[in-house]
Amino acid sequence: MVDADQTFVIVGGGLAGAKAAETLRAEGFTGRVILICDERDHPYERPPLSKGYLLGKEERDSVFVHEPSWYARNDVELHLGQTVDAIDREARTVRFGDDGTLVHYDKLLLATGAEPRRLDVPGTDLAGVHHLRRLAHAERLKGVLTSLGRDNGHLVIAGAGWIGLEVAAAAREYGAEVTVIEPEPTPLHAVLGPELGSLFAELHSEHGVRFRFGVRLTEIVGQDGVVLAARTDDGEEHPAHDVLAAIGAAPRTALAEAAGLELAGRAHGGGVVVDERLRTSDPDIYAAGDIASYHLPLFGTRLRVEHWANALNGGPAAARAMLGREVTYDRVPYFFSDQYDVGMEYSGWAPPGSYDEVVLRGDVGKRHFIAFWLKEGRVLAGMNVNVWDVTERIQNLIRARAAVDQEGLADPGVPLESLIP
Repeated sequence: MVDADQTFVIVGGGLAGAKAAETLRAEGFTGRVILICDERDHPYERPPLSKGYLLGKEERDSVFVHEPSWYARNDVELHLGQTVDAIDREARTVRFGDDGTLVHYDKLLLATGAEPRRLDVPGTDLAGVHHLRRLAHAERLKGVLTSLGRDNGHLVIAGAGWIGLEVAAAAREYGAEVTVIEPEPTPLHAVLGPELGSLFAELHSEHGVRFRFGVRLTEIVGQDGVVLAARTDDGEEHPAHDVLAAIGAAPRTALAEAAGLELAGRAHGGGVVVDERLRTSDPDIYAAGDIASYHLPLFGTRLRVEHWANALNGGPAAARAMLGREVTYDRVPYFFSDQYDVGMEYSGWAPPGSYDEVVLRGDVGKRHFIAFWLKEGRVLAGMNVNVWDVTERIQNLIRARAAVDQEGLADPGVPLESLIP
């Protein structure tokens, strides 16, 4: 069968899906490309939603992956505001949820992303309770932060992960009062551990954010539909005009599960199991982005990575695999964050319990340093804080999978590339 006779369907109009469509055309595929997006906005990138766009430093149009006319020019059939509610693997069709239309596919890519986890406490139905995942959420939250800053209002954030902290920083820049409630002992505890999590606690405290560690949100108190306060399990009540639930995201795997595709267990973060070519348990169906659970030999485990770089790289990798190209998806996990005057990049994977030492290189007090997480002398992860153009070298140290000179690693005068075995 020649390309022109084939139909490739992409379910999910985020960065992974949009970049997959772009790659199919760039690689010379001449068949039908159908991109189905359940939002009415054109495919967009998510990092600005908690960074530049939320802060009012980037225009709305800057978040889109392509300009709207790109899809027609490249003969990509874009279906906005449409859902897929079923996959028939035997017939190789997907069914639209609104009218039951069946669309045939030769290859199918699932890039359905993730959705915010919901607070399971009384009061979550109040109008002042927010989530941040979609462009519409960011638009609403931007207005909320503007009002809170103008009126000296209080924002309570449940969760001190990346989204929670970035919104906290934005809220303080607008002038709002901010309280962050986090059951772990430090922010970002599951990612950075206590050693570096405390650095972000100090950063935000210096900017007036109040933290309540070791407690959980148990109730959002309101009257006449309006948020008044947030209660925690230690009996305290915190003033609040609005509440942001930032307690993580869950992969949107219902479609894959209903189709009988293999899913990863909770220990690996859930998601759809894929091989090194991003193929699912069905050889004609691929998965990329937030829902893909792939094996990473560097760390000897299966991972599901929710960050921007995984969507940026995973979508094109899946597209090339769909075209029969040789693909091995083994990217080192990478993400970045901007909070106040601190910018950071993180490469690798080193959750608490996986490392035995943290080596610091540079001036931590001035927040100009690199942190390395090591296991038996091997670099598992590195985070550069206000130090730039070192990501490739950090990732090379991780890929080397060999013990490094720790004194040299801690010495800014020793070039990182000279430490790679």
